[in-house]
Amino acid sequence: MTLDPSSDDRYVVISADCHAGGALREYGDFLDPRYRDDFEAWLADYEIPYDDLKGPDGSRNWDSARRLRDLEDDGIVAEVIYPNTVPPFFPSGSLTNQPPAANAGDLERRWAGLQAHNRWLAAFCAEAPGRRAGIAQIMLHDIDAAVAEVRWAKEAGLSGGVLLPGAPPGSGLPPLYDGEYYEPLWAVCEELQVPVNHHSGSAAPPIGPTDEDKIILLLEVTWWAHRALTHLIVSGALERHPDMQVVFTEQGTAWVPEELARLDYFFTRMRAAGGSQEQVWGNRVMERLPLQPSEYWARQCHVGASFIRPAEVPLRSVVGTDRIMWGSDYPHREASFPFSLEAIRASFAGVDPGDVQAMLGGNAAALYGFDLDALTPLAAQVGPRVTDVAEPITAAEVPLEAQKCPAFAGFA
Repeated sequence: MTLDPSSDDRYVVISADCHAGGALREYGDFLDPRYRDDFEAWLADYEIPYDDLKGPDGSRNWDSARRLRDLEDDGIVAEVIYPNTVPPFFPSGSLTNQPPAANAGDLERRWAGLQAHNRWLAAFCAEAPGRRAGIAQIMLHDIDAAVAEVRWAKEAGLSGGVLLPGAPPGSGLPPLYDGEYYEPLWAVCEELQVPVNHHSGSAAPPIGPTDEDKIILLLEVTWWAHRALTHLIVSGALERHPDMQVVFTEQGTAWVPEELARLDYFFTRMRAAGGSQEQVWGNRVMERLPLQPSEYWARQCHVGASFIRPAEVPLRSVVGTDRIMWGSDYPHREASFPFSLEAIRASFAGVDPGDVQAMLGGNAAALYGFDLDALTPLAAQVGPRVTDVAEPITAAEVPLEAQKCPAFAGFA
C-alpha cells in the first residue's frame, strides 16, 4: 500500500489490542444447556466487581453498533478482540484470573463458561464481517480439550487465534517450557495457522488485597508476561513449529531489544564457552536449538504495541518494523480512545509513512487475515490523514483527560 505524504491519503488503522465480552446474563444463551441451572443459581448471588462493566460505559463491550461508532470516531476500522467481561462461574475477568489447581475448584464449570464466551464472541464478530478478529480462550488443565477448542474456534471464524494463559508458580500447571505437556497445543496452532496471543496480566500469580499488592502487580506484571518468550524458546516449541506465530500484547516494546540481547548472550555462552557453568548446564538443550533467540523472534514473534511511546519508535528496526502492531486498548480506562489520533501523532510524526502504515494496520492485517483492500474505503472516510500524523504534537495539544493513557507518558 503506497501512501503519498503530501496528499489527503489516510491510514488504514487496525487496533491489535481491544477488549470485549457479553453482558453477564447474555452468556446464558451460549452456555451448554447442562450448566444453565447452575448458571442461574450462580448469577443470583454474583456481583460484578468492576464499576466500568456496571455503569453506562459497560455496553461498549457488547453493543455492536455503539462499538463500531466509537472506533470509527477514533479513526479505527478493524480490531483484534481480547476478553474483558466476566464469563460464567468466574469470580472476576478471565484475562487475568488464574483458575484454581485441578483438584481445588470448579474447573469444569469455568471451562463451560469460557466456551460460552467463545461462542458469544463468534456471534459478535459475525455482526461486523471483516472488521473483528476474535481471540478464543482456553484453559491449560486439559490439553486435549484445549486442542479441540482451537479447532472449533478456527471453524467458527475466530481469526484472532487463541489466548495463551500463563502458568505461574502456584497455578498447578506445568511451566510453559514443558515441551511434552504442551506439544499438542503448539502442533494444532501451527497446523491451523492460529496465532498464539499472550496478553499482559494473564501470567502473573494472583495478587493479594492490599495497596502494596496492587503496586507490586503494576511493577511486575509485564515481567511475568515476558517470561513466555523464554519458555517457548527453551522448550523448543518455536524450533519444532517454525510456522507458529506468537504475539506479546500490552507489554511494551522497549524491552524486546534488551531481552533479545540478554538471551543471545546466554545462548552463545551455553554453546561455546567451554568449561563455563553456562555451557555445562545448557549444552544439551542448545543442541536442539540451532537459532539464536533473536532469530526465533524475527521469524515468529510479534508485539501488540499498546502503548508504543515516542521513545520506542526509533527501536522499530531492532524489534522489527514488520513485527509491531499498534493497539488502542479500547474500552479500558487506560485506552487511547478517544484520543487515538493524538497518540498516533505523538509516536509516529516524522516516521516514513510506509513504516507507519505497517505498524498501524498492515502487520495486523497480514497476521490476522484482515483484507486491507476491503477496509480502505471506510478508512478513506474515518482514518487519520497521513499529513496530520506527520505533524508533531505539542504538549498543549494533549488534553488533560488523555493523560490516563500511557501513550502520552512524558507529555506535560
